[in-house]
Amino acid sequence: MKSNWNYPTTVWVGEKRIDDLSLACKNLKINNPLFVTDKDLIGLPMVKNVILKLKKSFEKLSIFSNFSGNPIGENVEEGVLEFKNNNCDGVIAFGGGSGLDVGKAIAFMSGQERSIWDFEDIGDYWKRANDEKIAPIIAVPTTAGTGSETGRASAIINKETGVKKIIFHPKFLPSIVILDPYLTVDLSPRLTAATGMDALAHNLEAFCAPGFHPMADGIALEGMRLVKNSLLTAVKDGKNINARLEMLTAASMGSTAFQKGLGAIHSLSHPVNAQFNLHHGLSNAIFMPYVLTFNKKEISEKIVSICDYLNLEKKFDSFINWIIELRKDVKIPHKLSDVLEIDKVNLDKLSQMALEDPSTAGNPKKLTKEDMKIMYEHSLAGKLF
Repeated sequence: MKSNWNYPTTVWVGEKRIDDLSLACKNLKINNPLFVTDKDLIGLPMVKNVILKLKKSFEKLSIFSNFSGNPIGENVEEGVLEFKNNNCDGVIAFGGGSGLDVGKAIAFMSGQERSIWDFEDIGDYWKRANDEKIAPIIAVPTTAGTGSETGRASAIINKETGVKKIIFHPKFLPSIVILDPYLTVDLSPRLTAATGMDALAHNLEAFCAPGFHPMADGIALEGMRLVKNSLLTAVKDGKNINARLEMLTAASMGSTAFQKGLGAIHSLSHPVNAQFNLHHGLSNAIFMPYVLTFNKKEISEKIVSICDYLNLEKKFDSFINWIIELRKDVKIPHKLSDVLEIDKVNLDKLSQMALEDPSTAGNPKKLTKEDMKIMYEHSLAGKLF
């Protein structure tokens, strides 16, 4: 099955669509691309094969891969130097959330004079950019979680402060996205589970965020249905192409929907991602039931409507039970202390960072530093509200 979508950008979907990567470059008039992927992927046969095909199509192909999960600002700076030194005219962002975020940020920063931190997602900071000098971007996800391929931001850690920052500009949105399920079939069950729960968190928090955005709500609902339909299958049978495609789609839908807003699941996650290098999807999965039960009064009605769409019993607790059972089935730890050493956790510091996170503004319940601390404590202890 192959399709071409035009929302929220040009999306080429289906089996073996990676074979159209050179055509995507041609359509965007990219003649000298920078291929960006992380150091954990660059040596894989799948990636080597893609690079080999690209080298047959271009006289010169530059490659940047000197980074890994939870990228820092210096990674972007090094990539921009690679882009400029090789006179590149576009970026192919290939990989999971880190590869896509770094690739998008390189394309953006290649035409800017200011520091990357001057474009944090605060107010109208994005208007500081010279948007005529942002290089074209092609995004090719190899995991089904972050949805960065349809996002207008990159998550980059400021090494000096240890804070994960959201760098935003409307033109971070790639011009062409390739969703090819074959690129995800070798993803381990562990990463399939963590990234899949990330996709669920995006759709879920977008739907529960306050405000009027029926388009985002509709996308988020269907995104959650796809996760319910296919995540467990993708974890247990990684070669199931239909499940892989549905999860890729759910991830892209989540990122499209969360322009409406996110919430405390992400607020709590970003600090532990930055401080402990914990996988973002894994932390989102762990925090999910604690945040949901903390927000129960504000979101009960919305959760019941989700239950209706997902064919669950129309009760708040039935949704929580589904989340907990799904986590068990895909082997997600129940509590934060299962993956972090408690004596290394500075709750005051983490709680302040969580409060200041941009996602906090989208939480259905107005939050304080004490609220953040209480949610961290419950997550560490494995105690729902």
